[in-house]
Amino acid sequence: MAATKKRAARKLLSQHAWVTLDGGFAARHCLVADISSSGARITLDEDAAQLPGVIRLAFARDARTGQSCQVVWRRGKSAGIKFI
Repeated sequence: MAATKKRAARKLLSQHAWVTLDGGFAARHCLVADISSSGARITLDEDAAQLPGVIRLAFARDARTGQSCQVVWRRGKSAGIKFI
């Protein structure tokens, strides 16, 4: 019998946040559409294909805050991230 994977419960959020790249020097605005304990879905102002594999998500523009994330999927201006 195959084990079923349960996803963490997602909470709709629609909160503004910042994605930081390159050690905090390139901050980009985003909208966190939904979030769970393991990850989130974000929407950017530009194509998400430009995101590197690892980013930092923060609810303040300060690069010292936030959580490191791995980008696990990209579709148009949206991306799915996993907290690491």
